[in-house]
Amino acid sequence: MRANPNRGIGFEEAQELFDRPYWLDQRSDDPEQYFVIGWVGERLYTVVLEFRVDSEGEFRHLVTLWKSTQGEVCLYEKNI
Repeated sequence: MRANPNRGIGFEEAQELFDRPYWLDQRSDDPEQYFVIGWVGERLYTVVLEFRVDSEGEFRHLVTLWKSTQGEVCLYEKNI
């Protein structure tokens, strides 16, 4: 997926988020989704993801992402 001008990055670039400390919280049970806030480059992004399994094992399926809001930045700072 290519970078979306509204988001500034694509899903592939968002993988960088998992290379540095990030905050993860369960968002919902059905489907089981997680809310993640972390750094991509010099900016905080928020991601909703699901852990899925295929023939090669477990992987992260990114549902959506956006530049973190000020409230999300505060959540990250409070929990890291």
